[in-house]
Amino acid sequence: MDLFKDTCLKCSKLITEAYSTSFTLGIKTLHSKFHDPIYAIYGFVRCADEIVDTFHDYDKRKLLDQFSQQTFEAIEQGISLNPVLHAFQCVVNEYKIDRAYIEAFLKSMAMDLDDHVYDPALYKEYIYGSAEVVGLMCLKVFCEGDEEQFERLKKPACSLGAAFQKVNFLRDMQSDFKDRGRVYFPAVDIQTFNNVCKAQIEADIAKDFEDAYAGILALPRSARMGVYLAYVYYQKLFRKIKGLPATHILNERVRVPDNTKFALLLGSYVRYQLNAI
Repeated sequence: MDLFKDTCLKCSKLITEAYSTSFTLGIKTLHSKFHDPIYAIYGFVRCADEIVDTFHDYDKRKLLDQFSQQTFEAIEQGISLNPVLHAFQCVVNEYKIDRAYIEAFLKSMAMDLDDHVYDPALYKEYIYGSAEVVGLMCLKVFCEGDEEQFERLKKPACSLGAAFQKVNFLRDMQSDFKDRGRVYFPAVDIQTFNNVCKAQIEADIAKDFEDAYAGILALPRSARMGVYLAYVYYQKLFRKIKGLPATHILNERVRVPDNTKFALLLGSYVRYQLNAI
């Protein structure tokens, strides 16, 4: 069983490395004891996201329903022949991750299968399920059973997840609408999206980042560097987006170059070594 588990965890690591250099870099700056659990969470999340975003020639709803059923069967039985689900259930059961978080995540994924006009309540629900609970799953790992610490850090963890997701929404507005017909921001018509509307969204994101920062500083030191690196990377992306007009956002996907990511890594490492974070 140990060989099977190790192989499954390596599959999740491979998925993470293939899909996100940024998250892979962040994970590698965590303490080594957290590497496999966070890879496992990302592998699970990525598979569900791929179903709703890219499997256009297949019955997405059926696939997502099967994936959801197999997820909970794996958790209950403590085993799965699906390597990603086996790795994930190991983490869920070891760190006692609340089933409600997984249900909320899968519900948000299912929301992407339908056309929605997002009002504030639905927007909040979607962000909670698609991003905030992923942060809470990771926080469960970082706190290693310290429930008092987990409860204290839940709110800033949710704020950080929300900030990341909203930045993604801004960055991907053009492709989300063109390729998938989605506009997540409430009361936003992409045809009339302008700088005023963009500034209002950015003010909301800035508040989420502000609320999240104190929580990052309160994380266990073994997890702080990796989470801080993700924070500064998204802050850099956010600042780039803020500096561009709304018309640019609708016509070109904003990116942070790899050399800039490396510079952010070095700067974060120095601050970490100096106990400045």
